[in-house]
Amino acid sequence: MHETLTPAGPARPSAAEANEAIRHLVETGVDGEWPSEAYEFLLAEWAEASRAEVSPAH
Repeated sequence: MHETLTPAGPARPSAAEANEAIRHLVETGVDGEWPSEAYEFLLAEWAEASRAEVSPAH
């Protein structure tokens, strides 16, 4: 079973940090099972951070 990290505060990770967490999750694996809930959570964090980091074109 995998451990879920509890955020220390309201700050979200940057897109790069979320991407690195996704890479780590995929590379390390957990007992041969795909950690779908953790992956979906990290993917949502990455998507939110990516939207926040992209400024609209004017």
